[in-house]
Amino acid sequence: MAKLTKTSVFKAQVPKAETPMDKTTRIVRKMVEEEAQKQQAKNDRLRIARLEREANTPAKPTR
Repeated sequence: MAKLTKTSVFKAQVPKAETPMDKTTRIVRKMVEEEAQKQQAKNDRLRIARLEREANTPAKPTR
């Protein structure tokens, strides 16, 4: 464990600089998340349309 001193306890941590790899990872994760949200919205819209269509079509008579 690091030794705590009067100067280290209240010293603010300096954030490390973002590397190019970190930047790329952040951007790609954002893109993937946005695509997943779009796909989920599309699936929800299609599911609702299918359920409405099934509710509005008459049932086939059974023999």
